[in-house]
Amino acid sequence: MTLKEKLIDYLHEPYAYECIELADEFAIGFAFYLSDNYTSRTLDTWDDAVGIRFTTKELLEIYKKEKGL
Repeated sequence: MTLKEKLIDYLHEPYAYECIELADEFAIGFAFYLSDNYTSRTLDTWDDAVGIRFTTKELLEIYKKEKGL
């Protein structure tokens, strides 16, 4: 089941599409944040400008904190 299908089932149609749009905006913002600030080393590790390595999950938490989410 896709994320879209799960949201539609859980929230019902009118609210699901708003959540889908928000999820898309969040995902795009996070992708730009990663590409602007880090270099990918493996599927789940990223290096910053001075070589400090982070997991994707760690960077997601940093991103959410910076954005106040």
